[in-house]
Amino acid sequence: MNSKRPSVATSALSAPFSPPDDIARMTPALQSTHTAPANGKRWPVAILGATGAVGQAFIRTLNGHPWFEITEVAASQRSAGKRYADAARWLEDELDPAVAALIVTTCDPQSVKSPIVFSALDSNVAGEVEAAFAKAGRIVLSNAKNYRMEPDVPLVIPEVNGDHLALLTHQRQVRGWTGAIVTNANCATTVIAAALAPLHEQFGVAKVFVTTLQAVSGAGYPGVPSLDIMGNVIPYIGDEEPKIESELGKMLGKLENNAITHAPIVITAHANRVAVEHGHTACMSVGFHRQPSVDEAIETIRNWKGFTPSLGLPTSPEHVLYLHEGNDQPQPRRHVMMGRGMTTSIGRVRKCNMLDLRMVAMSHNVVRGAAGGSVLNAELLVATGVVAETVAQ
Repeated sequence: MNSKRPSVATSALSAPFSPPDDIARMTPALQSTHTAPANGKRWPVAILGATGAVGQAFIRTLNGHPWFEITEVAASQRSAGKRYADAARWLEDELDPAVAALIVTTCDPQSVKSPIVFSALDSNVAGEVEAAFAKAGRIVLSNAKNYRMEPDVPLVIPEVNGDHLALLTHQRQVRGWTGAIVTNANCATTVIAAALAPLHEQFGVAKVFVTTLQAVSGAGYPGVPSLDIMGNVIPYIGDEEPKIESELGKMLGKLENNAITHAPIVITAHANRVAVEHGHTACMSVGFHRQPSVDEAIETIRNWKGFTPSLGLPTSPEHVLYLHEGNDQPQPRRHVMMGRGMTTSIGRVRKCNMLDLRMVAMSHNVVRGAAGGSVLNAELLVATGVVAETVAQ
């Protein structure tokens, strides 16, 4: 099992590639193993923006969770005071009766008491609200873009860079918070970062040229008008390309001295909305500091496990990455729910005529790229003792 983290060249793109560091040296605070509150009950959690598409995905993901129990749902003033079943237009599967009966509150730390808060808020309102909860001592797992690129806020895929959670101590010192904010990446960046992580660890990613084919569910509900997307490709998604181009370097970067040194990766992204319900696909050409053969790349992907403390958690998939052998794979319709939507599928690893390698990756944008990713972040915080320590303050 690989317990090492991706490494980066530390200066220019032409700098020599250095081997990865030992996570036990880098993050001694992330070696403990707590799984539940001291009284044996499940941790109470709240969902902000609970009536929207991502909020509903949180509810589905947390249904029957062994460590977490949804005790509070919060949304806009328009929904506050209503039963959740009456406030939300439920989109998929059956709504848990216990959640259906909850009374929706406002997104205010005076109204919401849970120590763990999952935020599905739109970026237009997320910034101030999430900061208020962190200041009030809550651990906020955010899907919004507002804090992703802040230097003291971890931007985390647990298997890729779970060690970055050690930055939370510094975050609290700098901001004077007793709580914390942890973000997960843009849903398209998530699939790219997960697929590239093992290759970056071994060979050092230098350049990426990527075209994304992004599902309509990534636009939320009601999303893209049907007559705009049916039989069509929309070659523009607002803010998506800059997010991919900035977030990847932070996630594949290295935590040292209370700061993240971004991986100096040159990346060009083309984002497209396509008529697929769930599953973002990324078609990539990749250049490396140390060029791997196709066989070396395939073997590296197959053998990679990721950050050891993130494995075996309730939401962890059996396969973080799954390498498909067919030339026509992966496909969203056939593979998006692998690992209950948490597996990143990879295929078509081959030589590139312009850079070093070409490959295709795909994962579920709402599960791995949003709600499921945040829940896994929370599980890692519980498993490493951060939640218990925060509540004890």
